[in-house]
Amino acid sequence: MAKDIDSIFFDITPEIEELALKCETNNAIDKELYTKYEVKRGLRDLNGKGVLAGLTNISDVCASKIVDGKSVPCEGNLYYRGYNIKDIVKGFLDAKHPGFEETTYLLLFGELPTKKQLRDFQDMLAERRTLPPNFVRDVIMKAPSRDMMNSITRSILQLYSYDDKADDTSIPNVLRQCLNLISQFPMLMVYGYHAYNYKRGEDLYIYAPKPELSMAENILMMLREDRQYTELEAKILDMAMVLHMDHGGGNNSTFTTHVVTSSGTDTYSTIAAAMASLKGPKHGGANIKVTQMFEDMKKNVDDWTDDDQVRTYLEALLDKKAFDKKGLIYGMGHAVYSISDPRADIFKKFVKQLAHEKGHDAEYALYEKVEHMAPKIIGEKRHIYKGVNANVDFYSGLVYSMLDLPSSLYTPIFAAARIVGWSAHRLEELQNVDKIIRPAYKPLAPYREYKNLDDR
Repeated sequence: MAKDIDSIFFDITPEIEELALKCETNNAIDKELYTKYEVKRGLRDLNGKGVLAGLTNISDVCASKIVDGKSVPCEGNLYYRGYNIKDIVKGFLDAKHPGFEETTYLLLFGELPTKKQLRDFQDMLAERRTLPPNFVRDVIMKAPSRDMMNSITRSILQLYSYDDKADDTSIPNVLRQCLNLISQFPMLMVYGYHAYNYKRGEDLYIYAPKPELSMAENILMMLREDRQYTELEAKILDMAMVLHMDHGGGNNSTFTTHVVTSSGTDTYSTIAAAMASLKGPKHGGANIKVTQMFEDMKKNVDDWTDDDQVRTYLEALLDKKAFDKKGLIYGMGHAVYSISDPRADIFKKFVKQLAHEKGHDAEYALYEKVEHMAPKIIGEKRHIYKGVNANVDFYSGLVYSMLDLPSSLYTPIFAAARIVGWSAHRLEELQNVDKIIRPAYKPLAPYREYKNLDDR
């Protein structure tokens, strides 16, 4: 009798459980061997410093300075093409124009645009905010996914089929492809979200982007049924995207971009690989975890202003007795920054303003309380080699929730910004490195003699 198709594909059967046990048994490696052979797990040394794997002109993450010949922690700084992110943000805020397009120009081309160059570039991106004929019907509307990162990745891979020069890796052609994908990304994201909701029985509304609007404004306009947004909402989403555009060459998705680019593959496959990396909860999915953690906290803490109640909950998190029982306070700590994350510092000033506009002052106060209390509690509970501070994910989840963005779009919004950095790094890798990235792994399995089937 034939097995039910669902049980074949979706059930974890006793047979699979048995085979999985073989996987676990025969894949296990003694953790002490990593120390013995000086393996840099996570490509980081014991002090958390990344292994040098390449060179880049695009961005720099700085968390230390030299004092009396020694490296000591300092306030975190992020540089795009040598410009401090704090100065970049201040510049476009003072000029009262969106920062996404200007910063995209800077990361891709290595210099700040003049007024004319910026206008021409904005027009270029606006012209490219379009999808192939029937793409929404034939690709996005068919088999929509509940996971937007998967949905967007599938659409990116499908765009390969519409490109006659898809495999051409010359710099002009790759730049063309990158500009297209940067411009098209918000449409792939928002339309994918609406398509899934339509599948679930909700109304379908697909709005075309407007050429006179910025990237952030178009996202809000296309996402909302009434197409309305405030100036502050657009400004803060625009800023969020600028802050997420790039973060050095060593973050997981950008390193993935370098690795996959080095194989000589096409742009669509490269960006799809970066998307797969960013989807991970240890990378781009962290802001969702922060939001979920706070929702659980608000249910379990009666008085948000009571330090003792908040402390008890945070201690329960670290003791694996609260929320997802992973022993983590999400949004606290960073692989590089030990004193402060400059992106979080910039964000925080405007989060408070948005919280007040939206009537979420009490919620913001709770976030601020946790930001101050968590590092001390973590220090008491954990043996840590460097300081702990709020990272950009700590506040970005709150911002996105106050912008009424669905949680399923939190990571895609991150990707809509980071695709700029991926594009810049892909172009840099293609121009400067002609060797495939291939690090070494030490084999541990002893050599064995093969036995014929009858002799086993």
